[in-house]
Amino acid sequence: MSIGSHLLFLACVALASYAQNLTGFAFGLILLGLTAVLHLASLGDVANVVSVLVLVNAAITFGRHKPQLVWPVFGPSLACSLVGVGAGVALLGWFSAQQVSLLRFLLGCAIIVCAFLLVLRASTRAKQSGLPSFLFFSGVSGVMGGLFASAGPPMVYHLYRQPWPADMVRHSLIVLFAANAVLRLALVLAHGQFSMTAVWLTVEALPVVMGLTWLARRYPSRLPLQHVRRAVFVLLLAAGLALVLPPVLALLH
Repeated sequence: MSIGSHLLFLACVALASYAQNLTGFAFGLILLGLTAVLHLASLGDVANVVSVLVLVNAAITFGRHKPQLVWPVFGPSLACSLVGVGAGVALLGWFSAQQVSLLRFLLGCAIIVCAFLLVLRASTRAKQSGLPSFLFFSGVSGVMGGLFASAGPPMVYHLYRQPWPADMVRHSLIVLFAANAVLRLALVLAHGQFSMTAVWLTVEALPVVMGLTWLARRYPSRLPLQHVRRAVFVLLLAAGLALVLPPVLALLH
């Protein structure tokens, strides 16, 4: 990567981190989408960077607080999600070696779906969902976490429909994502898939993410959340379409 590419990568990190602090998720999807569209680094390397940063975020969040969790549904959901992570990492290894273009297409599809989930108004349920629905959404999140290190949208959508306090939802998501990141990194390291490029990109990104997170907490944004969600939706949709349309148009011709 050239110096210009590194600076552009840091700009993508800053934009993704800012969106994360305002919306509560989408960091991984925005960073993966932008870097894929701009061809700054491989999807595998950027996914590894995201995994490390997810753990940093969890460490900052729970440095002084114990998470509030609903273990009867969270425990099985966590186990199902971890199985999904294993499947996602295995798929990533196959795609990276055989079908890079298909991997980019799938990432674009995932980004577009998640963009609509971001703006979709999900009504809160009167009573907690059954365990099968938790297992389904956590499994899908796990596969996305293994493939793209971005397990957020399916579980974010599902958990925010539950009649739980906001802190409980937030804590459940952070713990789930952190556990996914630990397993994903362990699998990636065991297979020697954490390159030096990913190491250097992580070192570059850490100060940006930590600095913007600190600023966001000390100086909360006054922008209306609805406007922020719409801006992130447009950004995600544009990145997703930029990845999906080229192969579709190539097939049509």
